[in-house]
Amino acid sequence: MVAESSKPLSFAQSPFMNVTEILHHLISFPVLGGQVNSSIASWIENYLTQNGVAFVNVWNEEKTKRCIHCRIGPAIDGGVILSGHMDVVPVDGQDWTYPPFELTDPGDGKLYGRGTSDMKGYVACCLSLVPEMMVADLKRPIYLALSFDEEIGCRSGQMLANHMRDYYEEKPAFAIIGEPTMLHGFNCQKGIVVYKTSLNGINAHSSKIMEKVSAIHESARLITWLEDKMHELIGNGHIDHRFVPPHTTFHVGTFEKSGTQFNIVSDSASFMWEIRNIPMDSIAGLFGEFEAFCREREVICQQKFPDFRIVNEEIHDEVPSLDTPEESRVVELIRTITGNHAIKSAAYAAEAGQFQRAGFEAIICGPGDIDQAHKADEFISKDQLQKGVGMIRKLIEISC
Repeated sequence: MVAESSKPLSFAQSPFMNVTEILHHLISFPVLGGQVNSSIASWIENYLTQNGVAFVNVWNEEKTKRCIHCRIGPAIDGGVILSGHMDVVPVDGQDWTYPPFELTDPGDGKLYGRGTSDMKGYVACCLSLVPEMMVADLKRPIYLALSFDEEIGCRSGQMLANHMRDYYEEKPAFAIIGEPTMLHGFNCQKGIVVYKTSLNGINAHSSKIMEKVSAIHESARLITWLEDKMHELIGNGHIDHRFVPPHTTFHVGTFEKSGTQFNIVSDSASFMWEIRNIPMDSIAGLFGEFEAFCREREVICQQKFPDFRIVNEEIHDEVPSLDTPEESRVVELIRTITGNHAIKSAAYAAEAGQFQRAGFEAIICGPGDIDQAHKADEFISKDQLQKGVGMIRKLIEISC
């Protein structure tokens, strides 16, 4: 319930709005990951049009969702991409003090609303300075890149990055992905991929277990293989102390369709699992090893039950890890425009690795605190929001 002193902010749309006014509008669009994003995309496109900025859409296959990118400044090599996402996570089941989709200022130095920190605050910082970018004598271009469905697996990030690489004749040099880092540069992140593994056994009396194939028993073997592989990597020195924990992890999160009764051999089972890899470990290589073990178990079990199968399904595309050397030019750039010299690592997945895979030097840096992301009463401090504006304004200055 909103206190009487905590009124949601309200602003009219205009081509000349400050960062708080723009954030107010962005927060009002309750577009979740997986949903059609035409409402927020149309508002941003209208704002760009009012400011004389031509933009490009990158659509999903169904033509229901779109990314946006644009260039401000000359078509020459060496520009900077400012990358953010338009979607947010749900608020269902969370106990909010303030309306989650109305920007609220209760007077405590913080602005509340879903997405304020992750990451509409950063998007608002970028958009608020579009008028300044348009009149600045830019010697190097600044690009905006806005994606959809980031919150359900960075599903459009690679498509957007690849499109920008191929669309512009010139080559942007850097990509700043504005996840909330309190304006510190994060030069590395773990990758992630999620799979579903399904098995079919055969119903029989449990006393016949040695003669039959149990989907549960075989699932247990596969899950044990995943855990053993994690410890094997650690034992072989696959350690990267930039991360916590400092190694690749395997985790099984759900186990479903696993039998009907204690004395009946299970004829089906499935489980969902993930790999979160440090940059030195290849997701493709690790999954290939798991696939090989699955095929070995199929051959063994088919001697008892010829129709036995193990099926592995990738639930969403791999989100690649990020590994930008600390001596990279983009790290120097972030230190210059933020004044923060400490470089850190991210435990969460983001679109930075996708931009790096497309050929851009990438780094994660944005206003707000990741500890506020995805929580009830998510907020960004006014100080961080203004510092975010200062970071982009400094970028404009050094691009002139």
